[in-house]
Amino acid sequence: MGQKGIKEANYGNWVSKWLLYMPAATAIFFLGLSVVSYLFIIVAVFFLIIFAYFAYAYFKFLPAGGDLQTKIRDLVLDHLKWSGNGKALDIGCGNAAIVIKLAKEYPQALVTGIDYWGGKWGYSKEACEMNVEIEGVAKQAAFRKASASSLPFEDNYFDAVVSNFVFHEVKDSKDKREVIREALRVVKKEGVFAFQDLFLVKNICGEVDDLLATIRSWGIRDVKFVNTSTNDFIPRLLKLPFMVGSIGIIYGTK
Repeated sequence: MGQKGIKEANYGNWVSKWLLYMPAATAIFFLGLSVVSYLFIIVAVFFLIIFAYFAYAYFKFLPAGGDLQTKIRDLVLDHLKWSGNGKALDIGCGNAAIVIKLAKEYPQALVTGIDYWGGKWGYSKEACEMNVEIEGVAKQAAFRKASASSLPFEDNYFDAVVSNFVFHEVKDSKDKREVIREALRVVKKEGVFAFQDLFLVKNICGEVDDLLATIRSWGIRDVKFVNTSTNDFIPRLLKLPFMVGSIGIIYGTK
C-alpha cells in the first residue's frame, strides 16, 4: 500500500524467491548434519554464500536497493526509436511493467502484452490488469495468454515490438533464433523493435555477429547490438555471467 492507502503496482523481482529459499533451507539442513561431521559445516557455508549472493541481488533489484531492475528494463525502451503512434507489443510482459512504461511514455499508443504466465515467477494476467488500473493506463492496455514461439497476430501487425528476458525461457522452441524471427514477423515494415536477453550466451543464439547476420538475412533493414553489462550503474558483483553479465539488446528497424 502507498500513502493514504493507495495501492502500488507490483512488478515482482527477477530473483525468484526459490533462489533464496532453496540455498537457505539446504544450508540449515547441512548445519543440522554438522553434529555428525564438521565437514558438513563447509557445505553449509557454501550454500549460505549462495543465499547471500541472491539476497543481495534481490535487494539491489528493489526500489529500496537502487531499483536496478527498473534501470536495466528501461534500457529496452531507450533503444526503441519510436514515435509512439500506433500499436505496440510486449512479448513476455510479466506483471506489465514495460506495457505501463510504454503507455505512459506514449499516450496515443495502444499496447498489448502477451505472456504464458504461471510458473516460478508468480506473474499473472490478473496482476497485469490490476497494475494498469493502478497506474491509470487501463484504456491503452490489453493482455493475452500466448507463447512467444507462436504469436496470435497477423504478419506486420505492430508498429513497435519489445521483449525483456523472455526468449531464453521459451520452452516450446529449441532454436531461440526462431523465437526472435517470430517476434520480428509481427513488426510492420519500417516498424521498430528492441529485445533484451542472454544474447552473449553462445549456446542460446550463437555468436552475436552471426545472429545479427541471420536477422539481416530475414529482410530486416537495420539491426544493432549493445552489451547491457557495460553500464556503470550495474554493480560488479552482478556482472557475473549467470546474473546480468551475459545480457544485451538487439534493436533496430524492420
